[in-house]
Amino acid sequence: MNDSISRTLEELEKCSILEKSRSIDVPQKERMLAITKETGELLSMILRLKNAKNMLEIGTSVGYSTIWCAKAIIKKSGKIITIEQDPEKIRRANENFQKAKIEDIITIKEGIAIKILKELRIQEKNKGFFDFVLIDADKENIIEYFDLILPMVSLGGIIVTDNMLYPEKYRQNMKKFSDYLKSKPDVITTTLPIGNGEEMTIKIK
Repeated sequence: MNDSISRTLEELEKCSILEKSRSIDVPQKERMLAITKETGELLSMILRLKNAKNMLEIGTSVGYSTIWCAKAIIKKSGKIITIEQDPEKIRRANENFQKAKIEDIITIKEGIAIKILKELRIQEKNKGFFDFVLIDADKENIIEYFDLILPMVSLGGIIVTDNMLYPEKYRQNMKKFSDYLKSKPDVITTTLPIGNGEEMTIKIK
């Protein structure tokens, strides 16, 4: 099973490198817009250190980040819920999950992230349920995503947010988000200069 995961990650990494280098012309709608390999390694390491079992992801894309996380979670018989709006990306993600042989531990929820998060939040079973959350979706709604997610995170749970530093066009939004997190007494947070910049936030009360 680990071989299947590793092979799938290698294939997707090659596609991502070509995309980012502009060596091939990929239409906007077909782009992976994936995390970097270094970020994937970081996420997998955090999940292992945390002994995380239940994970939530906002922004599946083609499943590259999801597979990195599954590599750690699968050892704990964990489960991942991931949210994506684009049907084509969902199709590609499902294909990649099948290649990696991890489809049994992943549930994709298709639709608008805010709506789905509101539905998840009102379910009593989800209160404090998730040990780990990855936010890698549109930046305009990033604060609202966080506020909806926090009650569903366990004490000591970790939320990682991608694109804190790059692309540069998002920096103003992400700086506002980081300042907002630092004003909240129920979390501690720091920006890590890894990949596109990762905000690591821990729920402390």
